[in-house]
Amino acid sequence: MSESKAMILGVSGLVLTGEERAFLAHERPWGFILFARNIAEPNQIRELVAALRDAVGRPGAPVFIDQEGGRVQRLRPPLAQNYPPAAELGALYARDREAGLRAAWLMSRLHAFDLAALGFTADCMPVLDVPVEGAHDVIGSRAYAKNADVVTALGRAAAEGLLSGGVLPVVKHMPGHGRAFSDSHMALPVVDASLAELRAHDFPPFAALAGMPMAMTAHVVYTAIDPDAPATTSRKVISQIVRGEIGFDGLLMSDDVSMKALSGDFGQRTAAIFAAGCDVVLHCNGVMDEMTAVAARTPELAGDALERANAALALLSPGAVEDEQATRREFAALMEGRTAAA
Repeated sequence: MSESKAMILGVSGLVLTGEERAFLAHERPWGFILFARNIAEPNQIRELVAALRDAVGRPGAPVFIDQEGGRVQRLRPPLAQNYPPAAELGALYARDREAGLRAAWLMSRLHAFDLAALGFTADCMPVLDVPVEGAHDVIGSRAYAKNADVVTALGRAAAEGLLSGGVLPVVKHMPGHGRAFSDSHMALPVVDASLAELRAHDFPPFAALAGMPMAMTAHVVYTAIDPDAPATTSRKVISQIVRGEIGFDGLLMSDDVSMKALSGDFGQRTAAIFAAGCDVVLHCNGVMDEMTAVAARTPELAGDALERANAALALLSPGAVEDEQATRREFAALMEGRTAAA
């Protein structure tokens, strides 16, 4: 029997229920993800994180969170400052390239300060999607820019800032959510761009950061590649584009299996995700009936997927020593357009 199943799960509230503890002990998810409903104050977060790891008997079980800045930020004051959205970093980059790159690194380093202190392993960022005019605002200001080169540069700086602070990045949403004209939380976006357009505009940031340890798929149909299935459940997109053309060989997790973009019941969705070639399924909302159905169709984490998971966790380190308050002052100064005080 392998150590865990190939899934990342959420839970319902601020503490584990007895039912959740028993379920997690039996089903052994590889990792966990927390949301605002799971977050109150620092000791509660640390205790919940410890309880999750204890339930599966693995002190190193990874715990994820979405902490981008802007509207996607699960830790809010006083747990963490309100950080700007990626688009503000892009605007700074447009005015001053070096200042923009430094600010992107610093903001991620600050995320790492906030997250590592609470026991988190990984942050589901940077967003490498490159929006087009008129696309749905589900990405919007979460994107650094509408230019692939700018997204690549700032995304790399952001990922490196997390890694420097001992937190793993998860690039998303591979191979690109920027053209979606609907919100995949609510409906299935269909992108009709040609393969040439996708290669020129959407894929480059993901290809440039293909060496990152983890990535999340897009619940988006690309008709030029596979007219029938979104990337998350498309063997063609994952094998030919994500693993092939983009060259990503890290741990590939699905976006949330409970999003309305996917069809079928939870067992069918889960089976389709693994059949397509994803390494790990992500289920976020903590609803027990759904998690039970997902777990029933989730395989043991083994083979290439297990190697990728272990390779990602092997990158974890205590983080480079940085002066947190000096880092905060420098970041604030850059965002305010002035030189930091010595």
